[in-house]
Amino acid sequence: MTHFLSRRLFLGGALSFLGAGAQAAAPEISLRPQLRPAGLTGGAAGPHVRDAQDLIDAARLSGRVGYAVIDMASGATLEARNGTAGFPPASVTKTITALYALDTLGPEYRFRTRLVATGPVRDSIIQGDLILAGGGDPVLDTDALADMASRLKAAGVRGVTGQFGVFGGALPFEPVIDAAQPDQVGYNPALSGLSLNFNRVHFGWERGSGDYRVTMDARSARFQPQVQVARMSIADRSAPLFTYSNGGDHDQWTVARAALGASGARWLPVRHPDSYAGEVFASLARAEGITLPQARMQSTAPSGETLVTHASNPLADILKGMLKYSNNLTAELVGMTATAARMGRVDSLAASAREMTAWARADLGLAGAVLVDHSGLGSASRISPRAMARVLVLPRRQAALRPLLKSFSMHGPDGKPNDSHAITVDAKTGTLHFVSALAGYATGPSGRPLVFAIFAHDADSRIGLEMSEDDRPPGAASWNRRAKTLQQALIERWDAAYGA
Repeated sequence: MTHFLSRRLFLGGALSFLGAGAQAAAPEISLRPQLRPAGLTGGAAGPHVRDAQDLIDAARLSGRVGYAVIDMASGATLEARNGTAGFPPASVTKTITALYALDTLGPEYRFRTRLVATGPVRDSIIQGDLILAGGGDPVLDTDALADMASRLKAAGVRGVTGQFGVFGGALPFEPVIDAAQPDQVGYNPALSGLSLNFNRVHFGWERGSGDYRVTMDARSARFQPQVQVARMSIADRSAPLFTYSNGGDHDQWTVARAALGASGARWLPVRHPDSYAGEVFASLARAEGITLPQARMQSTAPSGETLVTHASNPLADILKGMLKYSNNLTAELVGMTATAARMGRVDSLAASAREMTAWARADLGLAGAVLVDHSGLGSASRISPRAMARVLVLPRRQAALRPLLKSFSMHGPDGKPNDSHAITVDAKTGTLHFVSALAGYATGPSGRPLVFAIFAHDADSRIGLEMSEDDRPPGAASWNRRAKTLQQALIERWDAAYGA
C-alpha cells in the first residue's frame, strides 16, 4: 500500500474531553501566597509576586493549564491548579521510562550485539552460517558495526560456507511508534531488537549540471556506507512532498522535485531495520576482506559460538543521552527491554506500555496514569501534574533521576538563554503540537528546592490533526512558545513566593 504525504501534521488525536479554556477550573490551593517581608533573598518581595492567574492570562493560551509545585524538603504541596486532571505528558514520559528501566535492569546494564557462528572456523571459513544477532541496543551505530567487522577479521574469519543471517527477534517488530505520524518523520521509525543509527537513513541531494545526485546512506562519525534497503526517486511534482511505499525488501520513497532546491539533507525513518543492519554490516565486512552473501532474516535466536560481542555503554549513560536529546527509539527499546526482563517476554509495544503503566501506578504511586508508549509520542497518554510532581519528590527516585536530567535554560529579559539566571532548573521538557510539558527541580538563591510539573494542552486545536495536509498547523508554534514562556514565569513566581 502506498501512502501519499505532503506537509501533514506530525500528531493526531481528537482529545476534546479535556475541555477548553485556560481558566475553566478553580485552583485547589490559593494562588495568592502569604506576603513576604521586603529584602528576603530568592525573588521579589511579597507584594510584587505576580498572581498565577495573571501569568496564565498573559500567556493567552487556549485550552487548559495544570501544574503542581511541592516543597522537596517537607513534601508539602505549595500550589496546584488542575492538579489531579490528566494531561498528555509528551516526552516527560521518558522520565518514567528511565525510572522503570533503572528499577528493572539496573544502571550498569549493557545491551549486547553478537556475531554467532553455527559451525567451526576452518581455514578462515565458518563451516556454517554467521548470524548478526541484536540484543535491543538502542544506540548501535555504523561505527560499532565496523568495529565488529574488524574484530571478526582479527578472529581469522574470511567467509562462510552457509548463510549470513540477521536476528532482531529479541524485541517485537513494530513498523512505527505512533501510527498517527507522517511516514517521513525521522522520530517515528520502526522498532526491532536489531536497530541501527536510531533506524534512520541519511537522504542527501545535490543539483548538478544535469539532474540531482541523490544518496541514501547509513552514515556515522567515521563511515557512510551507501544502502539499497532505502531508495529514493525524484518526482516531477510540487506536492505532496514525500510518498512512501513498502517495496517488500526495501523502503521506496519519492520526493517532489520542486521542494529540493540546490542541495540539502534530512534523516528518514527505516521500516526494515533488520535488513538495514544486515546490509550495512555486509558492506563493512567486505571492506575488511570478509565475503558474506546477502543478509537473510531469521525469526529464531541463533545457537552456536559467539565470535564477537559488542557491548553498549552502561544503561545510565544511555538514559542520560535519551533525556538530553529526547530520542524516541531509545525510550521504546529501553522500555520494552525492561518489560522483557520483568515478564520473561514482551509481545508488543502496547503491551509493554501497559506493563509500565501498572508498575508506575504501583511502585511510583502515579495515580490515574495511562501510558500508551515509552517515549510520549502517542498523544493518548495521561498523567496528572500532582502525581508527576509527587514521583519526582520521592527520595530514592530523585536520587536516580535527577543526575540524568539536563539543565533547563532560563531566559533573561531579552528572551535569550541566561546561564547566570538566579534560578537553576533540572527538568525534562515535552512538546507536541498544542501540548507542552515541563517537570523537574528548581532552586533559587534561597537554596529552597522545589519540585514541579507544568502541563498545558489545547484539545480543541488538536482536533483533525491526523487529516491535515499541513505539518505546521496554524498557531501551533506560537502557542508552544507562549506555553514555554508561561513555564518560566511560573517557576520565577514560585521562587519569589516560596523561596524563603
